[in-house]
Amino acid sequence: MQRGSDRLSRHRDDEMKHELQGLLRSGHPTRAEEWHDPEPTADDDPQLAGGPVTPGGASLGTVRQELARHLTRSAFPAPPRHLAGTLRRAYAPDPLVEAVEQLPSDRRYGTVQELAEALVQEQT
Repeated sequence: MQRGSDRLSRHRDDEMKHELQGLLRSGHPTRAEEWHDPEPTADDDPQLAGGPVTPGGASLGTVRQELARHLTRSAFPAPPRHLAGTLRRAYAPDPLVEAVEQLPSDRRYGTVQELAEALVQEQT
């Protein structure tokens, strides 16, 4: 028989809220061990909300937002090759990573805004 006032479930709920607090605040996994993190999306998973953002078909704001989801401040300043590696480790969509890899290798980008502008200009 289930009881609504089960003492253990209330404590477990509080524990789960505490575990998720870092993820909700930062927007990226905060666990030290990779096996604690949820699995990234697979290549054959259904596309949600129109699929991944591609620099050629999106506005500057959308590209910047997608880059900001996967890159932290510590990734900058860096050349495109380094940023592409960081994006791959953060499970960014392949079209976005490939677009960053195609940028001129002699440039260094200091912010997400600079990188987004370069991607949008490259695709036009």
